Order: sequence, then structure tokens, then C-alpha cells
Amino acid sequence: MKKILGIMSLLALNSLSAQFKIDIEAPAAFTPKEVYLYTLNGSKDVLNTKEIRKGNTWQFKVEKPYTGMLKLYFPEGNISLNFIAENKDVKLKFDSDKGKITNVQYLDESNFVMNNLQDVQQKKEYILPALVQIKDYYDSSTSFRKALNDEIARLSLSVADLSKYPFVQYYNSNYSKFLDKTTAKKDITHDEIIHYLSNSNDMLETSSLLRPVLMAYLNVGPSTNVANDVDKLLKAVNLETPRGQTILSELIEIFDTYGMADLKEKYLTEAKNLKCTINDRLSNTIATNKNTELGATFPNYVFQNPTNTTAKSIADVKASKKIIVFWSSTCSHCEAELPKLIEKYNAIKSQNAEVIAFSLDSEKANYDAKVKSLPWINDTELKGWYSSFAETYNVRATPTYFVLDSNNKIIAKPDHAADVISYLKLN
Repeated sequence: MKKILGIMSLLALNSLSAQFKIDIEAPAAFTPKEVYLYTLNGSKDVLNTKEIRKGNTWQFKVEKPYTGMLKLYFPEGNISLNFIAENKDVKLKFDSDKGKITNVQYLDESNFVMNNLQDVQQKKEYILPALVQIKDYYDSSTSFRKALNDEIARLSLSVADLSKYPFVQYYNSNYSKFLDKTTAKKDITHDEIIHYLSNSNDMLETSSLLRPVLMAYLNVGPSTNVANDVDKLLKAVNLETPRGQTILSELIEIFDTYGMADLKEKYLTEAKNLKCTINDRLSNTIATNKNTELGATFPNYVFQNPTNTTAKSIADVKASKKIIVFWSSTCSHCEAELPKLIEKYNAIKSQNAEVIAFSLDSEKANYDAKVKSLPWINDTELKGWYSSFAETYNVRATPTYFVLDSNNKIIAKPDHAADVISYLKLN
């Protein structure tokens, strides 16, 4: 009996050593070697592990149970690929063109079903209304009209039974209920969303639905008092629970992104005043905001590929004031605002001040072309929103500005280039 029990124990240990495997196959022409695997917590990617290419493949062993959205990130090319796990083995294969991923083949059943479902959802939302309008312009006997009718019928079909795929079923049913713009239904209410957020299982955090559902909650209207609506939600989800704290963190970030400063400060203060144990998600939100509040010492950053300087880091730059700018060559607001700083740059330098600009670009050619016209210190990681400084400095939108004193203390957080110019009295 002892021998049998010993064998059973070994089998149990082996089964726990890896919940499931992820196999990725790429063509030889796809050059990145390293890839990171991220799980999801609300709207935050959480690094799970990383692997080095072996031949044309990567293989991950996921040690803990996980059901939900996953992401591969190839840092050498700043390329990402999304897929799902049902706590079962995953297998993907893709082609590439000019360093970009193309023609992803989902070779496991769950991802194949999810991909087809999302394809139909997208077409229902963006294409189906147009097809319905277009078809009446063509005679019913034409082959094109028949093709239109076939596609309309396909997109209008009810979803097949998804009971074999718990996560796919969860995602589809809740996306349809709360977010699908094409679904014929009465307007969703605050109470319905509160019930969902309070009673959903753990797939809420891993589904990518939490942030958009919260946005839907804030947009239920008309509402005369957003704070009252948010207070009602937070009371229901209970801020002493991980779910409640993750929702509070998401709301603080939403208010920050959309420039709702009063609401951000109200709920950030509420987060700081909690007396219970705080989960990692909310702790990180509090810490990141603390790093970038007025009076805080701006965390130092070691330059990667700087232009127009021999300094090695922000701290090495000697200036009476340092104007920090986060921008991107694809940002239309940056296109409008940066020329205003260029115009005043000589006047800024005459005050012994300096501009230090960090780009959230991911395409080297775009960055190189733009940075030629920027006379100040520039740097980038070419990782877009995966750039380390986006998280460190709580950057939610571009452009974002900070003004530091000579000791790198934050003395102003202007909203626009014009506010920077006004603060420096250069009008």
C-alpha cells in the first residue's frame, strides 16, 4: 500500500509541475529570440515568465492554473500577440512580413473558437450595418447581392453552444450584454453593472472586460453626480476585498487618463486612507502616483540612446529647471504642441533651463525622422506603451509635462505647452 501511495504522490506532483503548455512556432525570417508571457489583471499585463527561442519555436510551461487572456511580447521588435487559455495546452503558429506578425493560426480548439467568435463580433459591429444598407442597392438576382445576403445571414446567426469553453462563453456572454453596440436590448443600468462586478467569478479580472465595463458604468446617464455613482459602486464591491481594490485602482487610472483631476484625487485619497491590507494592484497605483506628485523627487532615469547631450541620466543634466516631456510621433496633440516649445527653446536655455523629452514611439524610422527637428535632449526605448518610463512616471496620455527644479523635485505639472511657457514667464 505504501508503494502505491508513493506512486500516486509522484503522479500528483508531476501533474502540478505544469498546469498547461504553450507552444509557439514562427518562421525562420522572424528574428526576435526573446519573448515575454503576460497574464492579465484588470487592464494590467502581469509578467508571468520569459523564454528564449529554440530553433523556430518557444515553449512555456505555465505552473499555476490560469483561465483568461494572455499576451506574448517580443521586446526586440516591440511586437505583441494576444490569445487565451482555458487552463489547457495552447498551440499557435504565425507567418511574418517585414518583421511583423501575420496570418496567426490558432491550432488549439479554444483559441480557434475564440478567434472566429471575435472575428464575427467585429464584423457585426463595424460591417454588418453597412452591408444591410448596401444590399438594397443591388438587384436580388445578382451574384453580389446573393453574396451580401449570405454574409448578412452568417453574421446574424446565434452563437453556437460554448459550454465546452468556459472562458470563451464568459467573455462572449458578458461582452454581448454590456459592450456590444449591435445587440438589440434596452439600455444597461447602473444596478445591472454593479451586480455583475460584485458577483462575477475571477474571470472578470483576466477577461479584459473590466476597464470597458467600468467605462460603460460611468457613461450610463444622464447622471448629475459621477462621484455618487462611483461611491455606490465602491460600496457594493467592498474596498476591503481584492476585487474592490482592483476596481478602485482602475477608476483612479480612468480619471487620470481623462483629465478628471478632482475625481482622481478624491479616490486616490480614499485609497491611501484604507486601513485594511491592500492588494498589489492598488499598492502600485498609490506608489506610482506618489512618485509623480508635486513636491516629490522625480525618479531618476538612465538614458538609453540620448541625443543632444553627453549626460547619462536625468540627474546628470545640470539646469536650474528641467522640463520633462513625454510624447510620440503619432500623437496629433504633440504635433500641435511641440512647435510651441521649439519656438521658445532659446529663451528656455537663457534661463539655464533644459527640456528632456521621452518618446513613446515604437517605430525607429518615425522617431528618427521626428527627433531631427527637436533641439533638446531626447531619448526613447522604442517600446511604445511598454516603455519602462510610462509606468514609472504614471504617463497615461501624450503629451505629458513635468517641471523639475535643479534637485529634480517636481515643482509643476502643466497640462499643455502653453502652461509650460506661462510657468516660465516666457509669454
